[in-house]
Amino acid sequence: MKQCLVVDDSRVIRKVARRILEDMEFNCAEAEDGAQALSQCQKTMPDAILLDWNMPVMNGIDFLKALRRESGGDQPVVVFCTTENDMGHITEALRAGANEYIMKPFDSEILNAKFSEAGLV
Repeated sequence: MKQCLVVDDSRVIRKVARRILEDMEFNCAEAEDGAQALSQCQKTMPDAILLDWNMPVMNGIDFLKALRRESGGDQPVVVFCTTENDMGHITEALRAGANEYIMKPFDSEILNAKFSEAGLV
């Protein structure tokens, strides 16, 4: 079973995403900021990461840059899931190594489509 790390400072968003991803047959872990997520990835690298942009301690883009420098950090498929919808943010995310980009709010159909496009389901 594939592993997905859900990184968002909103407990509600983490729970909703987790429920959808578990229905898609992922084992899920959660982190409430990029620093927690990086620490978890250093222990066990997931197959996929659903990543928020705006978080305290370490934001999503800083986490992504740090992740891609880690040993094995080039492997997880990273899907940004954020309210940031301007081309500047999208371009920055893709240049930093994001594989896909989803706008909040999302639903199971959107997550399933993006994870399918990324080759995860």
